[in-house]
This record gives sequence, structure tokens and C-alpha cells, in this order.
Amino acid sequence: MITPIHYFSTFATLFLVSFMGYYTAGKVKSSGDFAVGSRKMNGYQVSGSIIATIVGGASTIGTAQLAFQRGLNAMWFTLGASLACLFLGLFMAGPLRRAEVDTVSQFLAGSYGVYAGVAASLITSVAIFIHITGQILSAVAILTSMFHVGMTWAVLITVVLIISYIFFGGFMGTSLVGIVKTILLYFTLFISGWITYHYFNGITGLAAAFPKEPWFNLFSDGIYAGIAQGFAMVVGIVSTQTYLQAMFAGKNEKESKKGAYLSALMIPPVGLICTFIGLYMRAAHPGIMAKEALPSFILMYLNPWIGGITIATLIISVIGTGAGLTLGIGTMINRDIYLKLINPEADDRRQLMVLRTSVLVVSILAMIMVFGNVNSLILEWGFLSMALRGTTIFIPLLGAVYFKDRISPKAGLTAIVAAPIVSVLWQVLHISNIDSLYVGMITSMILLVGISAAGRKSKTGETG
Repeated sequence: MITPIHYFSTFATLFLVSFMGYYTAGKVKSSGDFAVGSRKMNGYQVSGSIIATIVGGASTIGTAQLAFQRGLNAMWFTLGASLACLFLGLFMAGPLRRAEVDTVSQFLAGSYGVYAGVAASLITSVAIFIHITGQILSAVAILTSMFHVGMTWAVLITVVLIISYIFFGGFMGTSLVGIVKTILLYFTLFISGWITYHYFNGITGLAAAFPKEPWFNLFSDGIYAGIAQGFAMVVGIVSTQTYLQAMFAGKNEKESKKGAYLSALMIPPVGLICTFIGLYMRAAHPGIMAKEALPSFILMYLNPWIGGITIATLIISVIGTGAGLTLGIGTMINRDIYLKLINPEADDRRQLMVLRTSVLVVSILAMIMVFGNVNSLILEWGFLSMALRGTTIFIPLLGAVYFKDRISPKAGLTAIVAAPIVSVLWQVLHISNIDSLYVGMITSMILLVGISAAGRKSKTGETG
């Protein structure tokens, strides 16, 4: 049972972390400070921003839930996120940081033209907005199930927390919250992991509690399925403004890479401990609902003071993801739409106002969207968002980084616009069981290569 101590500990922690978001306001003097920390972030701050957004409900509650159902296979989400951060560090951090831009759309515009950048910004803003809706639903689920807060109050609390994390401090706020969240998460999960280890009587007790198959097989769903999950995470993260924004914010290429590598190192332990908790709850309390594995463990086995901090950390994890995504949209609205199409002469003060207004408006719109879809499935929002982001950005971005001189601007613009349309239609019409993400990416690749080749052939013919 949740106790008054749980309530006090939880809301005190939430208040302190929200205050930290407000505290960073004093460091924000320009739109550059708000959007990318004026490119002064060290590796730890870059990593804090990445972890603040990646490690959310899926990495914690969702991982424990899946482990309760399937065992070690639940590790794939956090392993995939780690692989994505490693990919960012190895292949993307250098070119992105050297470009001296604030958004991925600006980077694409450098290769494919202004209209391609604007199109990418509009489509991915919609995709990220969809993901924000899912994150708010996740936070609402925690507040309503654990604290019995009414739906309306749960949504309002969630949106207020999102705004408090970024409205004042922007990127600096999300980075600081991410660092604090990581410290709290490791502190509480270390205690939880030790308790789990103790109750299992060590690794031998864990091994004796379950048969090897499927519980201790990382590829219990098949090797193809495991690889596909990891690949999907790489595509999703590399195609999202929020994570790439962290690469833009490093004070140099080395620090951006360091932040990506630190994130790759720090994320898997979170998934591992949550997996062990899910397994323990399956062994000790097989009658509970799978989604209640981690929340129930917190209430049953942790000291109320620690339990409250842990609950707050989970809420911060979910809301931090929503906050980082909201900042990503606000940055694209200001840099790619307002400055390009509405007011190219805007001074820095007005840009900062637009950034903060965008954060506020996006948060309010997401709240309205949630009120209209309170009974929808959280994962459905995630799948749709992934399809839009991945098909719009991933292949054109790789082309702009590594094949800039071989891909025509017309091909880039066409791929950015047409591939997500094909992907969404494929998913809506249920044409086959092939994932719409892969269909969209193949479409994008065919358009990039085909139109570019046709353009080169045409130029060769004219020359001849």
C-alpha cells in the first residue's frame, strides 16, 4: 500500500527537480543558450540531455513488464538505445557538430535546399508531437494507478512538469534534469537490484527459478526479431531532432562524441536491473498484472522514503522524455519555420520568445490531444511516430553526410516528402505484414538513388 511517506518523498523530489529546471533560467541569455546551450556543453552535459530523453517509461516500467512476460528478451529496448548512441558517436557526431547548425532540418537544407529542410521540419514535428502524446499518457498511467489521481489532474500535473523542465532553461534545463535523473535512477535501481539479488539468493537462485528457454534467451523471439528491434532503435534515435540536438550542443566534436559514448555505456544497466526485477516479480508474485511489476516491487520491497524517490524518478524519466521532445519541436519551429518563412530578420530576443512560446503551445496542444485519446494504446502512438521520423530523416540524413555530392537536391526533397506518405498509407491500409518503417526507408532509398541517377544521366546526355 502506498503511504503518506511515499506521497511526501515523491512530490518533494518532483518539486526539487522542477526547481532545477527553473534555476537554469538565469543562464539563458539568448536563443542559442536555449536551443543548444550556445554549444558549450561538455560530454557529461551532452550525455545528460540524451539520457533525459531516451530513458523513459519504456526503459524502466516497460522493460520490467516485458521481462515479467518473456525474460531476458526485454533487454532489447535498452540495448538498442545503447547501439543507437554508439552509432551516433561513431558515424554522426563529427559531421553534425562540424556543421554548426541547430536542427537536423538545417543540416538537410545544406544538401537538398531550403524547401527540403522546411518539409523535414514540418513532418518530423508532427511525428515527435505524436510521441509526446504517448509520453503524457505513460505519465498519466503512473499517477492514476499509483496515486489514484483523477485523469484531469494527472494530465495537468504532467504538462506543468514538462513545461517547468524546459520553459525556463531550454537545453540547459533538460541537460541538468537528465544528469540529476541519471544519478537518482542509478541510486534507486542499485538498491532495487541488490534487493532482487538477495531475494533470489544470487545468480544460481535466479537460474533455478526459470527454465533456460525462453527466459534466459536474448533471441527468444528469433535472431531476426532481435536485430530488427536494435535496428529500429538506431533509426528512431538518429532520425529525431532531440537526440541530434545534443550532438549540435557539444562545445566541440570530441565532447559530442564523448556524450554519445557515455550514454551508450550508461543505458544498458538500467534495462538489466529492470529485467531482473521483472523476473523476480514473476517468480514471487505471478498473479499480478505484468505492467505492475516495477511499481509493485517499489511499494512492496523498498523503504517508503526510497520508494517515493524511485517513483518520482520514474515519473521524471517519462516526463523528461516528453520535455526533450517538446524542446526539439520548439527549436525546429523557431529555426526552420519562423526564421525561414515568417520573420528572417527576427532579433535574438524575439527568437527566444518564439522558442518559449512554441514550448508552451506544443505542451497545451499535446494536453488537448491526450484528453481526446485517453483510452488509446500508448505503443500505437510510438509506432506511428517511429514510421514518420525514420522514413523522413534516416536515409536522406545518411546521404547528406556521406554522399552529398552524388545526390541531387530534387531527389532529397522528393524522398523527404514521399517516403513518409508511402509508409503511413502502408500502415493504415494494412497492405502486408512488412513493417511500414522498412517500406518507407526502401522507398526513400529508391527515390534518392533513382532520381539522382536520372539527373546525372540527363546532364550527361545534354553535355554529349
